[in-house]
Amino acid sequence: LNNNPSQYKLTLSGKLRSPKINFHPPFLMLMPVPLGVESEAVVTIIPQEFIRQSRIRVKLPELELADGTRTCPFSVQFPEGQDIVLSSDGTADELICHISFRSPKPVSLLGDLLFMDQEEN
Repeated sequence: LNNNPSQYKLTLSGKLRSPKINFHPPFLMLMPVPLGVESEAVVTIIPQEFIRQSRIRVKLPELELADGTRTCPFSVQFPEGQDIVLSSDGTADELICHISFRSPKPVSLLGDLLFMDQEEN
């Protein structure tokens, strides 16, 4: 600086925090039910490493039935809201999610429900 030949060394360090969510229970198995009857389960979503408020959304699988029609037999509800809210200590509150299945036609499937935030994480 100012034609001074002294050298300065600057060292930076940091921690990469990648947001993620865990589920309790980690797997969901809904019981077989008669046609048109709803089967439901409750899942707790546990957010981790979020640095700002986020909103969770869900992509549900769509099925093609034997007659060619398409249906989505799943529905998801967040009775207490779907926003990840950070507390003063930097942790996030858990979210409660109700997942239900109902179909007027016979189906059997093994599929994924994709939970993501507004940044597609």
